[in-house]
Amino acid sequence: MSKVLVKSAWGSDDPTKAAFPFLHANALAEAGHEVQIFLLGEAVSLMRDPVANAVVPVGWPPWPKLCEPL
Repeated sequence: MSKVLVKSAWGSDDPTKAAFPFLHANALAEAGHEVQIFLLGEAVSLMRDPVANAVVPVGWPPWPKLCEPL
């Protein structure tokens, strides 16, 4: 399988867009690919627990659920 790097700069100001790289990475990993996520700019704030716990993308589970290992 392939090695994939997913990059994102979307942060808590747009939780739905911020969720896309994690949703895509989970789908790719589930398909057997090796995936890494590279966060920059506003997206880095998502790694702080208070921010992550407050982010709820429209139509998806709360942020901490998106980041759980497969």
